[in-house]
Amino acid sequence: MHDVLRVVQEKKALLNNKRPLPTYTLKSLREKLLVEWTYNSNAIEGNTLTMNETKVVLEGITVGGKTMREHLEVINHRDAISYVEEIVHKEEALSEWQIKNLHRLILKGIDDQYAGVYRDQQIFISGASHVPPAPYLIQEEMEKMMQWYETEGQTLHPVERGARLHAIFVGIHPFIDGSGRTARLLLNLELMKDGFPPVVIKVGNRLAYYDALDKTHTQKDYQDFIKLVAIEVENSLDLYLSIVKDK
Repeated sequence: MHDVLRVVQEKKALLNNKRPLPTYTLKSLREKLLVEWTYNSNAIEGNTLTMNETKVVLEGITVGGKTMREHLEVINHRDAISYVEEIVHKEEALSEWQIKNLHRLILKGIDDQYAGVYRDQQIFISGASHVPPAPYLIQEEMEKMMQWYETEGQTLHPVERGARLHAIFVGIHPFIDGSGRTARLLLNLELMKDGFPPVVIKVGNRLAYYDALDKTHTQKDYQDFIKLVAIEVENSLDLYLSIVKDK
């Protein structure tokens, strides 16, 4: 595990040495990752828009034969990413209020009753052995997560901290819908705060992603999940480095 994190740290140092990156390069990378992150995060949850369809929806074009909900999921996710960038820019500390705001953006216009509100019903995650806590325990579990984040979490490498935060949050599954998307936004919020580019959990890697998450919840073993995240961090760093290698 430490080997993977060491490689990630070395590549981040290489990238830092190339800063400041050219303005238009940064802009085009951000746009590329925005489309890929939005497409994959929504596709993991069952959105049927393709990568190219996602791109045109982000450009303000309606795709025929697709539901209003699928269109809103794309627009809302873009707005949630903008909010993440704003938090990073302002260097705000993580809070439950921020998490609820992120979720409110994700469900806006889709299910306003539950946007930014902890669930009031028991849910089950299909394909997972883990059963999220009962609704009346959510507030307490979220407070425990925040306490962990502010104490032990701060002693960890940002990649491990982000991965564990994502896993703990998904285990609680505090929202009736949109917890997965919120978790991936929280993971990237942690990474971006520390100067890492955002990562994209690919829909094609969904099975390994779910299996590693289920292992964190049933066995309290985070190693597979941290490694999966670290590999995606390395992929994002490689993308940035490939563009600035001649600088």
